[in-house]
Amino acid sequence: MNLLIVEDEKKLAEYLASGLEREGFAVEVAANGLYGLHLAMEGQFDVVVLDRMLPGLDGLSLLKALRSRRRTPVLMLTALGDIDDRVEGLRAGADDYLVKPFSFS
Repeated sequence: MNLLIVEDEKKLAEYLASGLEREGFAVEVAANGLYGLHLAMEGQFDVVVLDRMLPGLDGLSLLKALRSRRRTPVLMLTALGDIDDRVEGLRAGADDYLVKPFSFS
């Protein structure tokens, strides 16, 4: 299974990628929204793990652009955990919404 992680916090992205690779996933990482959108549109990913607060292009804008052309499942992974933030992410097309901090297990 191929995963794309779009996360600008380098240590978190490395932690996620390492853990998912140990579980047998092929992982690619983008550190900003513009590169993440490029990879998501051009690559073949089974799942996208997407932060909301990204440089270059925020996660919601990336998600909306992705949804205009692809139905790849998206898990929002963000520090924005208010109910309104969650509803906004799900309405924008996210399949699920996980708030930081989180447990890898």
